[in-house]
Amino acid sequence: MSKKKKDTQPEQLENVENVLTRTEQFIENNQKIITSVVLGIVILVGAYLLFNRYYMKPMENEAKNQMFRAEQYFARDSFRLALQGDGNYLGFNDIIEEYGMTQSSNLAQYYAGISHLRLGNYDQAIEHLKEFDVNDKIIEPEKLGAIGNAYLEKGNQEEALDYFEKAMNADDNAFTTPLYMSKAAFVYEQMGEYQEAIDLFQKLKRKYPNSAQSQQADKNIARLKVLAQG
Repeated sequence: MSKKKKDTQPEQLENVENVLTRTEQFIENNQKIITSVVLGIVILVGAYLLFNRYYMKPMENEAKNQMFRAEQYFARDSFRLALQGDGNYLGFNDIIEEYGMTQSSNLAQYYAGISHLRLGNYDQAIEHLKEFDVNDKIIEPEKLGAIGNAYLEKGNQEEALDYFEKAMNADDNAFTTPLYMSKAAFVYEQMGEYQEAIDLFQKLKRKYPNSAQSQQADKNIARLKVLAQG
């Protein structure tokens, strides 16, 4: 066994040397290409850092300063001023248009969507909310639920149900999950699917017994059972 191992060691060393030789030959033959690729990467990284520091950061700060007043109007339920601005500061519509590459513009999509929803402009609300790119588990159910509300106001029960179910499954928590479970159950009721609504309220009671929606679950289940019997 030891002799066999000794015999194989020179072969292994020779194979390693061959591999190294081929690698060196490849580098030598393609030195210009490799140098160009590395240089290109360095230039791209440098350009990105410069772009981010000297263009994006100032633009982001400017967008935040402009949007501050719109957020104040939004908090006061002055949704038209929040959307259109007051002549001195931009509204969410202008923030979206003029600062489209910024995080502020992305957030403005959400504010604009909710503003249109409150004003009864349901198509615009859906459009803006769908454009809002959310990476926050707390906000995502609110976005999906707001889209569901807009579809429900439009009379589109199937789309509303779809978004309420997405909202209740987006993040498992004791606030938004039972809220959108309850909304989904009421849509099932409107669609005449009473057993589906009953099942959802029963699930809500089991999983979130301390929620506000759970306190009304028994009453809703009793009413739905009467409706189911025709």
